[in-house]
Amino acid sequence: MVPDPGPHPPAAPAAAPRGARFAGAYQADDGDGERRERASAREREMLAAAYAEARDTAVRLRVLRATGRSGEAYALLSEAVSRPAARLPLLAGELEREGLAAEVATLLWEAATLPPAALAAMAGALADAGRGDDCRALLAQCAGRPAAEVADTALALRAAGRHEETAVLLGGMLRARTDEHAARVAEADPGALVPPLLEAAAGSPQRYRNLAHVLRGAGLPGIPDTV
Repeated sequence: MVPDPGPHPPAAPAAAPRGARFAGAYQADDGDGERRERASAREREMLAAAYAEARDTAVRLRVLRATGRSGEAYALLSEAVSRPAARLPLLAGELEREGLAAEVATLLWEAATLPPAALAAMAGALADAGRGDDCRALLAQCAGRPAAEVADTALALRAAGRHEETAVLLGGMLRARTDEHAARVAEADPGALVPPLLEAAAGSPQRYRNLAHVLRGAGLPGIPDTV
């Protein structure tokens, strides 16, 4: 009988691959992980700073309102909407926490005066933050702007893939303005704006037909022949 050699020693761990090409791969993995961690840390710092800025603004606004310094309060809100779009919903939330919910409407009114691209970014940030009512309120105010500005805002929203917000904007514009005004909006880019305009009017067959008639009369393409 062959004697039992006893427990087998544990298998030695597999040696790491050697050679310049393997060493470079391991170093790259380590470097990628460090870069991701640094980027994540920066993002956390930036978010914390944005929240702190929103809290500070809300507290300052409360003090200004309490002491009757309306001009300074207005200037503070005007400055706030010049910040990056993602900070708007943070400030709206902090205003509510400070008991200043009514100031959110003023904040949106200020945001509605921004250039089209910035306004579209603000609407998107509100939507992404789950503040749909605020997003719709902002776009409703934009609907009353000149045709070229409404068009530019709608195009900026579409370029960002925000078709729902585009529909809200154009629907509000149709409720507030004439079909002739809508045609002037569509003239900026008929291929991009005629279809969503007609879709926004589709809830009312009569309005849809009237709008299609005006758009066709303005020589714009994209109107179905069946209308």
